[in-house]
Amino acid sequence: MSVYILGIESSCDETAASVSADGRTILSDVVASQADEHRKFGGVVPELASRRHCENILHTVDSALSRAGVTLADIDAVAVTYAPGLIGALLVGTSFAKGLAMAADKPLVPVHHIAGHIASNYIAHPDLEPPYLCLVASGGHTMLVRVMGYTEYEVIGRTHDDAAGEAFDKCARVLGFPYPGGVHIDRAARRGDRHAYKLPIPHTENELDFSFSGLKTAVINLAHNAEQKGEEIDKDGLAASFEHTAAKILTDKTMAAAKMYGYKTVAVAGGVSANTGVRQALEKACERNGYRFCMPPLSLCGDNGSMIACQGYYDFLAGKRADESLNAVATLSL
Repeated sequence: MSVYILGIESSCDETAASVSADGRTILSDVVASQADEHRKFGGVVPELASRRHCENILHTVDSALSRAGVTLADIDAVAVTYAPGLIGALLVGTSFAKGLAMAADKPLVPVHHIAGHIASNYIAHPDLEPPYLCLVASGGHTMLVRVMGYTEYEVIGRTHDDAAGEAFDKCARVLGFPYPGGVHIDRAARRGDRHAYKLPIPHTENELDFSFSGLKTAVINLAHNAEQKGEEIDKDGLAASFEHTAAKILTDKTMAAAKMYGYKTVAVAGGVSANTGVRQALEKACERNGYRFCMPPLSLCGDNGSMIACQGYYDFLAGKRADESLNAVATLSL
């Protein structure tokens, strides 16, 4: 008999819910996006995001159950993202999940947001099993993770300053692209010359750690200096040069980690894994080195309920449970 998990995600500006059967089979995936509303502010407004989660969460969860063809009585556990993320946004999902689990007398499973992103690869690759190496790159996080089990991780590289996705968004903004900027950088880079501008590759003491602040600042300075001189910047070329450099940093460090720890399977997860340049660079590097490469489809790169329902299944099997004292946590290591 299948194990049905209801997954709830509200860590940033997407209210999402999903039902999974035995973790890897997704029966429904519903996302209420707020991107259009936050676009006019150039980024996510936390208070506004929290309010919209309050308005959207009941309908989103109800739709996920309905589309999956199940009722709350059929659900074996309620899984929810409790950390990390925007604290107000997390509180909405966590509070709703606690109330729902208590009212339905169902186990409550707390899920780490980053573990959820990693789990998106289990949905896309049904035969993928630990151990393997995973690069997690999103708006708030950039890290290299040794996935030693379905609930066992070791972070071996992390960013010292900006996350990769944050750099993408800030560079997009200075180039005049609307929020969310990553998709616009991607489109512009397809049109531009990646060698148009020479950009710096930051150095870190630990070769597996990341730093994107200097790269971001170089792009901003190029754009501002051109503006001050009345010169026209090659937006497509700068976008292409930035994407190429960011992809090189991510790829080179991932390959170094795979070689250092002897991994033959490499995965990528998180919002930045939707970027064409990053996906292609990692795929080609893995092919050159004889590694198996796994990446989620574009629909599972951003925040979604399916990844929480999937990871929630493995956390449920591992015996992870929470009670009504579960609280949201803004910052929490994997």
